[in-house]
Amino acid sequence: MQKKALVVIDIQKDITKNYKDIIDNINKAIDWAANNDIHVVYIRHENLSAGTRTFKPNTPGAEFASDLKIVSENIFTKYKGNALTSEEFTEFIRQNEINAFYITGADAAACVKSTCYNLCKANYDVHVLSDCITSYDKRKIDEMLRYYESKGSTIISLRDLLP
Repeated sequence: MQKKALVVIDIQKDITKNYKDIIDNINKAIDWAANNDIHVVYIRHENLSAGTRTFKPNTPGAEFASDLKIVSENIFTKYKGNALTSEEFTEFIRQNEINAFYITGADAAACVKSTCYNLCKANYDVHVLSDCITSYDKRKIDEMLRYYESKGSTIISLRDLLP
């Protein structure tokens, strides 16, 4: 297994807006990673805040989207935007000596942003798959791609990975 991971962030039933635009690309990226012996990691968000309506633990909305391809048991739950706040995820990174990440996910301006920022800050090699991310406000995606790049991420597309 290579010391790389494809990270799929928050493709859950409560992300109903815009994820359908990228799900096929995310599933192709999952196939690419699985075929190239790269870890596939799924990050789930659970919202513990009182009064929240989305991502509530043990609700259908917190489950992965039904059209997301699941190829591994590397599933980690986070309660904040940054995936590195999941101790289980950081332990998985340490145990597998992962040093490079390919990022996909549902909210470019929130959890994807925070995760990319913190992975770069921790000196990991971070590649954001530009055609495998979306946002509640798709107009922010180009701005977010510039932000990721300014913080040290490399921006690539799925076609850069596929033969």
